[in-house]
Amino acid sequence: MPIEFTHVPGKTHPADPTAPFFYDFAETATRLSLIEDIGFQKIVVDDPAGLLTNMDIAARALDRTSSLEIVLTHWAGVIEPTVAARQLAALDAKSGGRLSLRMLSEPLNDDDAETRPVGHAVVWQRVDEYLVLLKRLWSNDRPFDHEGAFYSVSGGYVPRKGPLSAGVSVRMGGRSGTALRVAGRHADVFELTPGSLDEIRQLMERVRNAAAEHGRAGKLRFALPVRIRSAGNASCRKAVEIAGPPAQNAVSLLPYAALGIEEFMIVGIDRPGEIAMAGRETIALLRHTLARREADVPQPGAFPSRVTGEVRAG
Repeated sequence: MPIEFTHVPGKTHPADPTAPFFYDFAETATRLSLIEDIGFQKIVVDDPAGLLTNMDIAARALDRTSSLEIVLTHWAGVIEPTVAARQLAALDAKSGGRLSLRMLSEPLNDDDAETRPVGHAVVWQRVDEYLVLLKRLWSNDRPFDHEGAFYSVSGGYVPRKGPLSAGVSVRMGGRSGTALRVAGRHADVFELTPGSLDEIRQLMERVRNAAAEHGRAGKLRFALPVRIRSAGNASCRKAVEIAGPPAQNAVSLLPYAALGIEEFMIVGIDRPGEIAMAGRETIALLRHTLARREADVPQPGAFPSRVTGEVRAG
């Protein structure tokens, strides 16, 4: 089972706590190259400045990388679905399919609050309608009209589609029944909440059940956030947080990989030295260990090798 790693930048620049991670893009470009070369497949773009800044950063990051997938953090309600669909399709076309959409829930704005009660279910209803429209705009071959609870579209059409007519991959998360129902309908990747093995196993089962209602149980992939701390700071870890020195993390992640988690989102390593160490120790060690375990699993109908057994005994 191939394991992917995603870099999740901190909210601030490692050398300046007042500056965002992507503040100095010349320096960021150097770190992007290191992140790409050291074994990460993806990077999350989630700048404090918000959605429009995220889109700009995503476009620049795509220009400075060749294989790294850009995970663009996005919210419903910031811009209209028709505008977002065009901009995201253009980015996807520019990337050659290296763009994915990380959909978060956000409270409704004050104008919405005046016309309808604001609550958890309402927020997710808007996310649901927003994603329905994005996917329809990414795939339709002629203009369409839509009148929903949150959006009104007349002649909606995106003339320049991305590489895949179905649009970019969608990532979601959450724990409530409402959130899981929306994720089960739309998510390609579900971002889990850190917790014990039993807690994560139960959440994965809930997500699969929600996806099964839409015939998508087998289409979901799972991602788990992991925080790496130096040996001196490992004692600061939270009760259910997977955290520790890089090599220790690799061992700790093995049972989670056995659950069927195919992606680990590495948080808290923003300096070049930290990134390189995570690549050498956490990423390489986990992949090598999993590869050895898979090689040791007997294939159906295969007989154990006498020579291999003698070598191991020696």
